[in-house]
Amino acid sequence: MPVTSYLALSAILFSIGLYGVLTKRNAVMVLFSIELMLNAVNVNLVAFSKYGLYANLTGHIFSLFTITVAAAEAAVGIAILIAFYRNKATTEADKINSMKG
Repeated sequence: MPVTSYLALSAILFSIGLYGVLTKRNAVMVLFSIELMLNAVNVNLVAFSKYGLYANLTGHIFSLFTITVAAAEAAVGIAILIAFYRNKATTEADKINSMKG
């Protein structure tokens, strides 16, 4: 399979994630969209690692680091959303700034 197929898949995934981040009002869906964007980056890293000038594992290792950061981001994001939901009983992204007061 050529590298352009992987890049096209990654571009489609990233575009869907970007659309979700920009249009969704539910904060959980925004977090899911960010995860989708990070997975698109992982597909790029692995594809460039496989088809790069030097076929090495650098992209795979960076992909593992990205997965680790994404897991930490999801855990912290869900914890913040649970705290917000307990206080305001909503997960609407427009009302999150009201948590500061």
